[in-house]
Amino acid sequence: MPSTRQIGQNLAKVLGIKLEDPEIDGVTRGNTFVEQQPTSAEWLVEITPSGRDIINYLKSLFPFLFWIRFYNLQWFIGDLVAGITIGAVVVPQGMAYAKLANLPVEFGLYSSFMGVLLYWFFATSKDITIGPVAVVSTVTGTVVANAIKEFPEYADTPWVIASALALISGAIVLFIGLIRCGWIVELIPLVSLAAFMTGSAINIAAGQVPTMMGITGFSTRDSTYLVIINTLKNLGKTDLNAAMGLTALTTLYLIRFSCTWAAKKFPSHHKLFFFLSTLRAVFVILLYTMISWLANMNRREKPAFAILKDVPRGFQHAAVPTINSNIIRSFVSDLPATVIVLLIEHIAISKSFGRVNNYTINPSQEMVAIGVTNVLAPFLGGFPSTGSFSRTAIKSKAGVRTPFAGVITAVIVLLAIYALTAVFFYIPSASLSAVIIHAVGDLITPPNTLYKFWRVSPLEVLIFFVGVFVTVFSTIEDGIYATICISFAVFLFRVLKSRGRFLGRVQVHSVLGDHLVGNDNNLIGEYGTFNISDSSLSPPTRNVFLPIDHGDGSNPEIEVSSPYPGIFIYRFSEGFNYPSASHTLDYLGSHIFAHTRRTRTDTYARPGDRPWNDPGTKKNQEENTSLPTLKAIILDFSSVNNVDVTSVQQLIDVRNQLDRYTTPDVVDWHFACINNRWTKRALVSAGFGYPTPRPDGLHSRWKPIFSVAEIGGPESAAEQAEQEANEKETELRPTLSKPGSVDQSNDTPGPSSASSITQPALKNKVADLVRNGESRRVAVHGLNRPLFHIDLTSALQSAIANVKARDEVEASGGPDIGVTV
Repeated sequence: MPSTRQIGQNLAKVLGIKLEDPEIDGVTRGNTFVEQQPTSAEWLVEITPSGRDIINYLKSLFPFLFWIRFYNLQWFIGDLVAGITIGAVVVPQGMAYAKLANLPVEFGLYSSFMGVLLYWFFATSKDITIGPVAVVSTVTGTVVANAIKEFPEYADTPWVIASALALISGAIVLFIGLIRCGWIVELIPLVSLAAFMTGSAINIAAGQVPTMMGITGFSTRDSTYLVIINTLKNLGKTDLNAAMGLTALTTLYLIRFSCTWAAKKFPSHHKLFFFLSTLRAVFVILLYTMISWLANMNRREKPAFAILKDVPRGFQHAAVPTINSNIIRSFVSDLPATVIVLLIEHIAISKSFGRVNNYTINPSQEMVAIGVTNVLAPFLGGFPSTGSFSRTAIKSKAGVRTPFAGVITAVIVLLAIYALTAVFFYIPSASLSAVIIHAVGDLITPPNTLYKFWRVSPLEVLIFFVGVFVTVFSTIEDGIYATICISFAVFLFRVLKSRGRFLGRVQVHSVLGDHLVGNDNNLIGEYGTFNISDSSLSPPTRNVFLPIDHGDGSNPEIEVSSPYPGIFIYRFSEGFNYPSASHTLDYLGSHIFAHTRRTRTDTYARPGDRPWNDPGTKKNQEENTSLPTLKAIILDFSSVNNVDVTSVQQLIDVRNQLDRYTTPDVVDWHFACINNRWTKRALVSAGFGYPTPRPDGLHSRWKPIFSVAEIGGPESAAEQAEQEANEKETELRPTLSKPGSVDQSNDTPGPSSASSITQPALKNKVADLVRNGESRRVAVHGLNRPLFHIDLTSALQSAIANVKARDEVEASGGPDIGVTV
C-alpha cells in the first residue's frame, strides 16, 4: 500500500506541482545543526486545543473558583465596607441614569441590582462595578426615543425596547467573549476613547441642564449644539426647579473641594474625608428629598417643582423580554455603537485599575461578564449596563478585596427596591439632573492629558478634537465611528507609506564615569557590572549600526560610514507585508540605484537593444566611476514577524531586477534577525537563504560564517574550567595599554573566533570546532541556511568575506566577473 508521502508526490505530478527537495531533519548530531522547516501539521497541532486546554477554558469561565476557597474574614471586612459604600452611591445614580435612558427610575435600580449580583461570578477585576452608566444610558435613551417615533405603540412601555436592546447587545458581547476574541477592543485607540468620553460628557451635561433649570418646550435629544442654543434662548423660562438643581450642584462641588482640601490639610484623617466625599451624592439626595417633602407634603398632586412621584416597590416589571422583528429593526442601526460603548468603557476601566492595583484582567472574560449581565438583566427589567468609572474608582479607594463586594452592594440595592420606594416619591428631578451633571464632569479629558497626547502624537490630538466636534454637532454614535475610522486610516497610511532605513557602521566604546570599559585590566567592582571575569565580554570597541541619515536622533556629528563599498544594510520599520512591501522596496531600489553603478556598461551591443526605460547615460556624459558596484544587500528582519505571498513575490522581483543591474555578477542577499520559522520557510521557498548558483561556478567557493554557542552554558563544568584557565592567563599577561588608547586600525569587522566560524566548504564547517576539545560549541542557526544570520555583525562579516573572496579570484585570473567601463 503506498504511503501518504507517495500519494502526495503522485498527486503533485498529476497537478503539475513542482515539489521542493525535502529538508534533512532538524537535529543536532556531531556538533552540526540542520534547521527543519515548519510544516502545516505542526501548525494544526499548535492551534488544535488539547483536552487540558478545554478543561482550562471551562474553568476560566468561572474565575471565582480560583480565589473563593481562600476567602477569609479580613477580606470580608474590606468587601463589606466597599460594598455598602457602592450601594449608597449606585442607588441615586441608577435612578438618575434611568431618566437618561427615557425610562422610569425603578429600571435603574433593576439594572444596578443585576449588574452587581452577577458580575462577581465571572469577574477578573475586583474593582469593577457593572450597572447603569451615563453614556450607555444616553445611547439607550436615543434608541428608545427613535423606536417610539417609528412604533408609537411602545410609548407606554419604553422598557420593552431597552430590554430587547440589552438582550441582543449582551448576546453579541457574550459570544465575542466565549470565543475569546477580547483582543478586538485593541482596535479602538485610546484617543478615540478619550474623545468619546469627553464628547459624551458634554452631550449628557447639556441635555440635563434644561431639566435642572426647569426649562421645557424643546427636545433634549437633539444635537448638543442645538440643545445648548435652545437652552440659552429659553433661560427666561426657568422656575423653582432651578433653585433645587443649581443649589444641589453647587453643594456637590463644595463638598468635593472641601473634602479634598481637608484631606491634604489633615492627612491623618484622609480616609474619613474620602468616605465623606464619596457619599456626597447620597447626602445631597437625602437633603433635597427632605426639603422636597417639607415643601410638597401637602401638595402631592401638584408639587411646587418636578419630583419622581410613585416608584413601584419590588420587581414589578419582571418578565420574559419581548423580541420581534419590529423591535429589532428599530435599533439594528444603533447596535454597533451600543456594543462598542459597552466594550470600550468597561475594558479600558478594568485594564486601568488592574495596572494600578497590580493584577491582570482577561478582556475576553470581562466580555463574558458584561454579556451575561445584559442577557439576564432584562428578565427583571434591566437595560444595557457596563462598568462605571466613578463607582469603580470609589470601590477601589474604599479598600475592596475581592469581587464578592458586589453581592453586598446587591443587598443594599435590594433593600432600596423594597424598603425605600416611599422615600423616592419626593426626590426632586432637578437634583437628580445635578447629580448626573456632577458625575459626568469627571469624564471630560483634562488639558494636562491633552498636552501629554500632544507630546506623544500631535496628530492624535487633532483626531481627539474631531471626535468631540462630531459628537457635539451630530451624535455620540457618529463621534465614535469618526474617531475609530480616522485613527485606522492614519494607521493604514503609515503602514502603506512606511519605508525602512539604510544603516551604516559606527565603532563605539562603553564609558563608565571617565573610564573606557574593556580598555585595561582594572577591576571595576563598585557597580558590580564589570570585572576581570567578564572582561572578554567588554572589548575596547564594538560595531553598532545606525541610520545613515541619523533619522533615529543620533548625534549628527558622528560620521556613519558605509558598511563596505557595494554592500547595503536595510532595516524594515513597519514590518514587511503586502500593504507596505511595494513602497519600502521601491525606496530600497531607488537608493541603491542612486549610490551604485552598473557592473558592466556594455551589456547591450547596440543602442536599439536597450529597453525603453533604461536609455543609459546622456550624450557626452560619462558614468560616475567613483560609485561602487552593487555586491550584497543585508536585510534586517528584526521588526518583521511574518511575510506573505505578495511581499515575498515583490522581493523576488527586486532580486531579479538587481541581478540584471549587476550582470554578469549576482547580488548576495543576507538576512539578519529573522525571528519566525515560517518567515524562514517563505524565504527559502523563494530561493533565499543560500548562495545563488552562478554560471562561473563561484558559488562553490562560498565562505559561510556561522554563529556558535556553548551547549553547556555558563554554569557547565567545561565553562568553569575555561574560566579558571582564563584567570590564570590573566595573571601572567602583562599590563594592558593605558585607558583611552584604543586600537582602531581594523576598520572592517572580521569574524570573531568566539562567536563565529568560517570554513571554505559546507562539509567542513564543524571540523575545527571538534578539535582541541571544543566539542561543546554548536551552530545557533542551521548550517543549511548560510545566508540567515543571528545578527547584523555576522551578516556583514559573511558579506565582506565573500566579496573579498570573489575579488581574490578575479585578481588571480579566475572567472571574469570584473567591471567593464
